[in-house]
Amino acid sequence: MKTSEPVWDCPFSHTEALEFDPLLKQLMTEAPVARIRMPHGVGEAWLATRYEDVRFVTTDRRFSRAAVIGRDFPRMTPNPIVQDESINLMDPPALNRLRRLVAKGFTTRHVERMRPRTQRTVDALLDEMAEHGPPADVVRHLSSRLPLMTICEMLDIPEEDQPRLRRWAIAMMTTGVANREEAIRSKAELRAYFADLTARRRRDPGDDLLSALATARDGTESLDDQELAVMGMLLMVTGHDTSTYELGNIVYTLLTHPEQLAKLRAEPDMLPTALEELLRFIPFRQGVGIPRIALEDIEVGGVPIKAGDTVHVSYLAANRDERVYERPDELDLTRGSATHMTFGYGSHHCIGSHLARMELQVAVGTLLSRFPELRLAVPKEEIDWNSGSIWRFPQALPVAW
Repeated sequence: MKTSEPVWDCPFSHTEALEFDPLLKQLMTEAPVARIRMPHGVGEAWLATRYEDVRFVTTDRRFSRAAVIGRDFPRMTPNPIVQDESINLMDPPALNRLRRLVAKGFTTRHVERMRPRTQRTVDALLDEMAEHGPPADVVRHLSSRLPLMTICEMLDIPEEDQPRLRRWAIAMMTTGVANREEAIRSKAELRAYFADLTARRRRDPGDDLLSALATARDGTESLDDQELAVMGMLLMVTGHDTSTYELGNIVYTLLTHPEQLAKLRAEPDMLPTALEELLRFIPFRQGVGIPRIALEDIEVGGVPIKAGDTVHVSYLAANRDERVYERPDELDLTRGSATHMTFGYGSHHCIGSHLARMELQVAVGTLLSRFPELRLAVPKEEIDWNSGSIWRFPQALPVAW
């Protein structure tokens, strides 16, 4: 990549609680389409941080996810998290075929049918927390358990298998070089597990999402064995990761913004709107995710990009773009906008966003109603934050009531 543009060194390792990464803020102001160098991978990449530029890159077919396959692209982790056969590395029209098949299990109606069962699960988890008494850890009692239990129930994964699946998923997300071999091994273990599980569901389907995917048809189209195994793995990993970490982040954010929490307590019906603002406001991960490759010479935000260049986008930065949001660095639960990019944008928008929203509504709403005096049990400066993976979240969140 030969250009006169300066290259920004971007470790994206900011872990100051949930403070917005100052490097991203600087890029948004000084170089909204910047050449960057990342901790892992070969060469340099472009990074778009403004909302309109992110939307352009994620919707224009001249930028390809599939073209990433086989490249040692600039990234956050020593080993690429994504599988080459994953839906996350597909472009339309092949992507559209898989999304139509998988989306059958995540329709709004299907997710709403799960709400009563999710409510019962949350009630049981909070019963345990109440019985434990204060101080109690919201992470241990609720956020680390609910999303995993929900997605594993959808996929009918035996309870005894769930702890090792979670260990493998966590290992895949580590950013340190020292954990590279463990990440590679965990990814292989997780894939082998789902190859075996999905093969068994092919032979003997049940009443679960994996079985539904194994038998799903879109006209004459269906998922082949490899697609089904990779999809099962992807659903398990992404189906609990974001919700797990965002649940802890949301509770922390509410408890450290008492004026906003008071508004929500006074008007509990505003919870869905409040959650959209919390999802926009919270920087839920480190850095950037899966890039795209420019298929031809093209301009982004007035900056010329050459065919073959790697292009990253920052959904976190787009969520703080002052051109889109008034006072973007302030939390305002009455903002009333669901335009955020926390679930991605364009053809790779998260299929499970309906499920995540439902889980968060049930969990946060029930937590606040069950514990009207909920508060942090330690000073916020004493909260221990994860610093070893792409995710940002409290390792523990002690609360009292």
